[in-house]
Amino acid sequence: MSLIKLINLPNLSDDRGGLIAIESDQSIPFEIKRVYYIFNTANKPRGFHAHKDLKQLVICIHGQCRFVLDNGIKKDEIILNSPIQGLVIESMTWREIHEFSEDCILLVLASEYYDESDYIRDYDEFLEFVK
Repeated sequence: MSLIKLINLPNLSDDRGGLIAIESDQSIPFEIKRVYYIFNTANKPRGFHAHKDLKQLVICIHGQCRFVLDNGIKKDEIILNSPIQGLVIESMTWREIHEFSEDCILLVLASEYYDESDYIRDYDEFLEFVK
């Protein structure tokens, strides 16, 4: 089973331009408690962690980047490059983000508020959790 779960976001675009509307528990599978975005990465890899409980929807609203998702048994990769699709990242999924284009902007919608204790930042510790 693939770790890649893409959601097609409600595209309300018309001849005036693009418009995507995202609603908690409607167009995405959780309530949104936190929103942030990543930009000007200077093509430095990011991520390298998992969350015990938090789920995320990641949208590449401009440019592109490559995600590596890992559940401790299987790894999958995907290039994100569309503002009308979101990548669902479930809890207990190790994530790495690579190969940011210079113009990449990633929007991240999270199911929980920031909580450092929810992070697993050591890969070996992550593997112990998922056994």
